Amino acid sequence: MNLLVSLLAFLQDKELPSQVFDFGFKQGLAAIGAGLAIVGGGFGIARLAAAAMEGISRQPEAAGDIRGGMILAAALIEGVTLLALITCILSILF
Repeated sequence: MNLLVSLLAFLQDKELPSQVFDFGFKQGLAAIGAGLAIVGGGFGIARLAAAAMEGISRQPEAAGDIRGGMILAAALIEGVTLLALITCILSILF
């Protein structure tokens, strides 16, 4: 809510209230959580891709099946990461 007030004040060229940029403990932890969610998702997808490449190199005839499973798993990891990021952003805003 505070960010919305500051944006509206900026657009209307009014003076900002002093408490607009006063982030509390909850917002700080949400920002840290958002960063950890992004790093964790990236690490998970990287491990998944490494394992898939190793599997394809060991058994090239199964490359299509491995690739399909990798894409599905990467999409699920990305979806969970996006959900965590949205939760953290909403926690910061409200």
